[in-house]
Amino acid sequence: MATIHGTEEDRVNCPFYFKTGTCRHGDRCSRLHHKPAFSQTLLIPHFYDTNPQNSATYNTNQQQSTTSPQEHLWEFFEDAFMELSKYGTVVELHVIDNVSDHMVGNVYVKYRDEEEAATAQQALQGRYYDGRLLNQVEFCPVLDFREARCREFDEEVCKRGGFCNFLHIKPIPMPLIRSLEEDCEEQRRQQARDRKRHHRHDEDEEDEDRRRAKKKRKEHKSSSKKRSKKHHNRSSSKEREEDSSSSSDSDDQKGD
Repeated sequence: MATIHGTEEDRVNCPFYFKTGTCRHGDRCSRLHHKPAFSQTLLIPHFYDTNPQNSATYNTNQQQSTTSPQEHLWEFFEDAFMELSKYGTVVELHVIDNVSDHMVGNVYVKYRDEEEAATAQQALQGRYYDGRLLNQVEFCPVLDFREARCREFDEEVCKRGGFCNFLHIKPIPMPLIRSLEEDCEEQRRQQARDRKRHHRHDEDEEDEDRRRAKKKRKEHKSSSKKRSKKHHNRSSSKEREEDSSSSSDSDDQKGD
């Protein structure tokens, strides 16, 4: 059974959902969609808007945009990469070129581990990005995109076009990806340095608080000793006065 799991021969599990995390039949599919409770990969449906004029950053005068589709893609990729890197190390980020209703604008992001992906999922779910609500951010079974992508599209010979059920991943220049990775890594190092400085500052404040508390206890102890000594002196003086008075009374009685 393990050899046919997720293949066309598997009559129980949906091979397309297993390989791509999506299925054109959705919940009506006759085969099972095993949605993972955790994964390194998130699927953000319809995250990428293929029409620049729908973007919240599009000029309010509704003039003809001079941004080419390629420039629009690169700008989105750069912004999305930096935003998604706030929650962890982005290993892979893919924008899909398919045009089927269940795939258009889909974006896949793979993190270094499941914990980072879970942090991102919680942070992104229900928030707005570029004026659009993200309400279907989900864990995805795809870990190896070599099985999910359409090899014929990569070779520019896919006959199914944008309606292909395998991923048509939009090409992104490798220098852009490397530059973003370096920027994010430097940002993480800077944040680590800031946290370290903040931690040292907190430790210094704690040390200062301990010194002040110790000094206060010492002053309180010294004050208590002084009060105790003063009270003892008053008591001793009073006892001496009482003894002197008693002696005087005894002498007076003897004289009588």
